[in-house]
Amino acid sequence: MSFPLLTATAALPAIGAIATAAVPAAQRTAAKWLALLVSLATLGLAITTLVRFDPDGDRYQLTESHAWIAEFGVRYELGVDGIAVALIALTALLIPFIILAGWHDADPLETGSRRWRPTQGFFALILAVEAMVILSFEATDVFLFYIFFEAMLIPMYFLIGGFGDRAHEHGEKVASTQRSYAAVKFLLYNLAGGLIMLAAVIGLYVVAGNFSLQEIAEARANGSLDMATNTERWLFLGFFFAFAVKAPLWPLHTWLPNAMGEATAPVAVLITAVVDKVGTFAMLRFCLQLFPEASKWATPVILVLALISIIYGALLAVGQRDIKRLVAYASISHFGFIIMGIFAMTSQGQSGATLYMVNHGISTAALMLVAGFLISRRGSRLIADYGGVQKVAPVLAGTFLIGGLATLSLPGLAPFVSEFLVLVGTFARYPVIGIIATFGIVLAALYTLVLYQRTMTGPVKPEVSAMPDLRVRELVVVAPLVALLIFLGVYPKPLTDIVNPAVKQTMSDVEQKDPQPEVEAAK
Repeated sequence: MSFPLLTATAALPAIGAIATAAVPAAQRTAAKWLALLVSLATLGLAITTLVRFDPDGDRYQLTESHAWIAEFGVRYELGVDGIAVALIALTALLIPFIILAGWHDADPLETGSRRWRPTQGFFALILAVEAMVILSFEATDVFLFYIFFEAMLIPMYFLIGGFGDRAHEHGEKVASTQRSYAAVKFLLYNLAGGLIMLAAVIGLYVVAGNFSLQEIAEARANGSLDMATNTERWLFLGFFFAFAVKAPLWPLHTWLPNAMGEATAPVAVLITAVVDKVGTFAMLRFCLQLFPEASKWATPVILVLALISIIYGALLAVGQRDIKRLVAYASISHFGFIIMGIFAMTSQGQSGATLYMVNHGISTAALMLVAGFLISRRGSRLIADYGGVQKVAPVLAGTFLIGGLATLSLPGLAPFVSEFLVLVGTFARYPVIGIIATFGIVLAALYTLVLYQRTMTGPVKPEVSAMPDLRVRELVVVAPLVALLIFLGVYPKPLTDIVNPAVKQTMSDVEQKDPQPEVEAAK
């Protein structure tokens, strides 16, 4: 029996979470190092998965299948395609940087704090989220996926509500209330989506007789499973609603600015760069593969909602006073591009959407983590409280600028390639949608450059005059992310080679071919 690599990749951070939580309360530093070492070991397993994956091989590889709840047809089935492999690598890559960036975020506020093992709990919860996200990317049993899709909400709830941002203009008491509100809103929105999905999962079992993604898809393809049109559409809507909440798609997005604004910067990265990717990934894996006809039926409405997300998120980002909420609204706009690429039903659009998931994760991590370092120095999230930072902390300002330029998809940085492919793929089939979506790029340039101008340029404000530049630990966090943004911006081929075969198979699932360009016959 071959080594269960996929199980090990998810089990290691889960075991690490338990071990980290069990570290004695007085050994906070040991807990931090244990969590970091576990995350690095998980990254090693994710890289091994990436290396062993053959883009030209079977659709799902490194598969594992074991009986679990036989009476209900539930199996422990795992397998990865090119899209899942890329997102597992992204998750495993970002977690060590999240842990390093949050090295002091959960230290007790004062000696003798009554909070029970705050440091151990913080890092244990991060590892628990990593385990559940990785299993969500690996699961090919619909019920197994649903369990971890929902279970990750619990550690995220405690990370937002129990370990929120300490930089608040109205003091700790108000901050605690707003953290609790943000955590509860996050939980309620996602639980509502999950309950609707549960009804759809049960409905799928009633129709198909099992939960196996591969078996159901094969039955759909060979005609042995013929869903009634209305049944397929209702099941699709149940799945899509849950994924749209997680994504987040307008108008189901309102939990995200609260959650990212009140969470620490590393946890904000965990939300938008890691957890939210499960929603868009699931649209590709489950919605399009299980319900191809319903996906095509719903495409026009979904494209309109994605377009609203792009413009609406960017417009609200322009008017933000809070740095972290600005990044949150920018992420809503970016997720609009991802969903638009998925449902453009072209190979360029879906390849661009998958690349966008990876590149958005890296660029948002770079920008938000540097913003977190900035906020921790000044103790304020308000843009108006900064000015002239580049004169006293040039390295911090420079990395902040690169993260911002990546966010606006500057050519030469990784997000440009993915955004370009999404727009090309959308324009090929829906030119009006593609044209309007380009205004999101203009707005992205506006909110990014205005943010940089107001915080980093101009006269040096007295409150930032003694601000230190990035320290060694912070440079270790930021430098690899910047390097990746540049490398994948110049040479995205390693990523596209992994992703494109999976995208072709998804296009085959929905029986779509790329539109051919209209060429006027030569006279």
